[in-house]
This record gives sequence, structure tokens and C-alpha cells, in this order.
Amino acid sequence: MAVVHKSKIEFEIELDENKVPQKIKWNAKDGGIAKEETKAIMMSVWDPKKKDTLRIDLWTKDMPVDEMKQFFHQTLVSMSHTFERATNDEKMGATMRDFCDYFQEKLELKKK
Repeated sequence: MAVVHKSKIEFEIELDENKVPQKIKWNAKDGGIAKEETKAIMMSVWDPKKKDTLRIDLWTKDMPVDEMKQFFHQTLVSMSHTFERATNDEKMGATMRDFCDYFQEKLELKKK
């Protein structure tokens, strides 16, 4: 199948003198995102040769801890849904969501 379209997602990280992120901006032209500021990124990439996950986890020094907890919770919920869609394993997807509920309860995050 021929490539019909290419898409690019970019991250721009401003670092302080100790190489700690101060500002993070991202662009995703196809999604209508242009230099949008964010406080955290968690990205995983699968290396098929090594059968291993490569990760980038960055957050700015002014990312509030309560927002980081919420970010983690929402990421875990999203991962559970993605896992179920990708594997069709409903039982494990439900188990992962149960853990997300437990995580939310223990961190005393507000339910939406």
C-alpha cells in the first residue's frame, strides 16, 4: 500500500541551566495543535528489533503534584482502553480499569 499522507508531531523543550524542562510546547498540524503549551509528556515507543519499550517522560518544574497525580490516573485509564482495543482482551482491560479505580481512590482524586 502506498503512503498517502505523512503526519508529524513535534515537541519543543526549553531547559534551564541544569537541563530541567521549564517549558514544553508541542505541534500536531493534522490535529490543529500549534505551539500548544503543556506541563508533562509521557511517550512510549516500541522497538521491534529489541522487543523493548523506549520511553520519554518529561515534566516542567512548575507541574503541580496534584495535577501530576491526575495526569498519571488519566494516562492509566487511557492505557486500559487502548490495551483492550488493541488486544481484544476484555477481562484484562476490566482488571486494569479496576486498578485505575483503586489508584484514584488511594490518591483521593475526584471522580468525574
